[in-house]
Amino acid sequence: MLNKKIFILPFALLVSFTLISCTAPSETPTTDTPTLETPTTDTPTVDDTPLIKTFTLEELAQYNGKDGQPAYVAINGVVYDVTDVSEWADGMHKNGLTAGQDLSTFINSAPHGTSVLQSLPIVGELAE
Repeated sequence: MLNKKIFILPFALLVSFTLISCTAPSETPTTDTPTLETPTTDTPTVDDTPLIKTFTLEELAQYNGKDGQPAYVAINGVVYDVTDVSEWADGMHKNGLTAGQDLSTFINSAPHGTSVLQSLPIVGELAE
């Protein structure tokens, strides 16, 4: 008789815990606050800002600001949109610089340095 009680008690507890864990909650919590999705590790980021696209040099060259095209420039692996910057009208900048290129080697010799990059929209990254 004691052996049966020893077997039945753990079995009853197991069944009870199983039933409790399988029951649906009586109320489903709702949230009115939208949540932001965390970028996956597959999403390239710059300072935790998800990047939209990875550009090759050939793809970047298409964004030269000519014939209605947007004007993009790459600086240190990040691609910026300079389309709405008056100093980049028609994809041309001072000293003959043109949009659609990696201008990393020129940015440090520019009078403004990298400070102007903070106000530019980031559109992607440059492929290595």
